[in-house]
Amino acid sequence: MEHRIIAAGFGGQGVMLFGQIIALAGMIEDKHVTWLPSYGPEMRGGTANCTVVVSDDPVASPVVDMPNEIAIFNIPSLLKFEPTLAEGGILVMNTSMIDREPQRKDIKVIKIAANDVAEKLGNVKAQNMVMLGAFIETTKVVSKESVFKALEKKMTGKKAAFLDLNKRAVEEGMKLAREQL
Repeated sequence: MEHRIIAAGFGGQGVMLFGQIIALAGMIEDKHVTWLPSYGPEMRGGTANCTVVVSDDPVASPVVDMPNEIAIFNIPSLLKFEPTLAEGGILVMNTSMIDREPQRKDIKVIKIAANDVAEKLGNVKAQNMVMLGAFIETTKVVSKESVFKALEKKMTGKKAAFLDLNKRAVEEGMKLAREQL
């Protein structure tokens, strides 16, 4: 199985960390992975996306022209990447930031009010982890256990204080996605 993923949003929404955690969790599971970031001209507030490939077999290229799964954090990213999604693909979207419906009828759509959920958990910045939980529950790209191990590796130093919050956010996203499956 090969998961060709694009995660996209504004800089500062945690899109890159979202992709890094999936890639690291894939490595923990002994899968073949690539992670390729792409930034707009600005960082925070500019466009940001990354492609992640997680596969049972070696990955030929980190470039993904037609993803089979996308995580969309804002409207400009929905407009840009929805048309590229493979037929029958999965779109996980942050409805806290996206107030319109996807145009495609040949894809599976999971709607998560990620910012609202993260705010209730105590920190709106955890919205990327809410999205991550919904994404892994829907796609089964990696396990929750591997994601938690990846978070523990990534969240060190001052960031370690946010580890429990991020784990709760992942679990909440998983729960919300299960309600739509």
